[in-house]
Amino acid sequence: MSTVGTPPATMLRYVKDAKVSTFLVRAFPTRIVSAFGHSPTIAVPDFEGEVKWSSSSLEDASLRMVVQASSLAVTDDISKSDRSEIERRMNEEVLETDGFPEIIYECSQLSSIQKMGEGSFTAVLNGDLTLHGVTLNQAISARLTLKGDTLRAAGEFSIRQSDYEIRPVSAAGGTVKLKDELKLSFDITARKA
Repeated sequence: MSTVGTPPATMLRYVKDAKVSTFLVRAFPTRIVSAFGHSPTIAVPDFEGEVKWSSSSLEDASLRMVVQASSLAVTDDISKSDRSEIERRMNEEVLETDGFPEIIYECSQLSSIQKMGEGSFTAVLNGDLTLHGVTLNQAISARLTLKGDTLRAAGEFSIRQSDYEIRPVSAAGGTVKLKDELKLSFDITARKA
């Protein structure tokens, strides 16, 4: 098959729009003490991301996202002192942000791409997540929408802290302990650069 006369695919690049993008982490207390605790919600405000692909196919898309670990912030309606204590422990004891300042997700392959409508797709990102000095493959399902110069990606996924050599935090002398599994959700908008 000849490609003579076929114009080369153009590489498209999109960068995250911080004003309208959200990324949240939800932790859950163990079943025994769930009546005494709550499910903390943590915002991920400081992250940068870039998506690239050729104009001819989403299958060759790549993504790189970098989160500043120390930026994670509790969003729950709790006292200022409780918020400060939770965030201090999260930085010093859980994420150890001095030693592991960045959380990185890199994906060079999309799979299971299905067109849902005009400019709307579902896809699975097959990438590597580096967290707390450990890099593991992390598949993430996402809903993608392309409209004009805007790309929107939304979805959710789970990770286990122990897979990344993180001990789930406990408090109040061990009577309040969080589960190993965290649920992450994102709704990220990016603009063509």
